[in-house]
Amino acid sequence: MNLRNRPVDKRRLKKEDRGFNTGRAESALAKARQRRGSIAYQRNKPMRTTEQKPGTGGFTQGLSIQQSRLRKVGADRRRSESFRPEDPS
Repeated sequence: MNLRNRPVDKRRLKKEDRGFNTGRAESALAKARQRRGSIAYQRNKPMRTTEQKPGTGGFTQGLSIQQSRLRKVGADRRRSESFRPEDPS
């Protein structure tokens, strides 16, 4: 897919022919080049090698592990406090 539209050199034209607007043609050419570049990039980019699945990826176990550890620490503290003699005062 070759784009061969050269910009119009208005210096070489007669004075009455210089007034036409080439802005739309130039912007269409720029958009076509952008599309062509995007297609080429999509075609040549490296493919993903890792699967992407919905969800957390298994990294939420840390929170439940921390909660169970803190529950155990609290239970151990309550158990050790139960072995202390009661203060009569």
